[in-house]
Amino acid sequence: MIKRLEVDEFWADSTIIEAGDFVFVGYCMGNEGQPIEAQIDGAFTTLENRLKMAGLGLESVVKMDCLFKDINDLNYLAAIIKKRFNGKYPARKAYTTDFIRDGILFQIDAIAYKGKS
Repeated sequence: MIKRLEVDEFWADSTIIEAGDFVFVGYCMGNEGQPIEAQIDGAFTTLENRLKMAGLGLESVVKMDCLFKDINDLNYLAAIIKKRFNGKYPARKAYTTDFIRDGILFQIDAIAYKGKS
C-alpha cells in the first residue's frame, strides 16, 4: 500500500510517502538564509518532523542524500549527524546542486525503514 502523507499541490510532489515497509522523505530544508550549520540542523529538524507523520524518528533513516550548494560545507555535516543520530547513522552520499533560491545551502532527501526490527 502507498500512502502520501504530505502533498505539495503547487510543486506537484509528495514530500513524504509510505510505501510498504519504507518511508521516502524529500525536500527537507530549514533555516533558509542562515549559515550552513543552522541550515543543516534545520534540515534535520524538518526530516524529523516529517518522519513523525509516519510514527518514526531519525533512528529509522537508512539512506540520505545530502545536497550542498558548496561541497566544502560537507565538513560541517558529520558533527551535526553525530549530535542528531546518537550513533545510529544512515548510509549517505553528498553532492552539489543549484538550488531554486539563493538562500538555500543544504537539503536532505531520505529513506527510512518502518518494518519490524
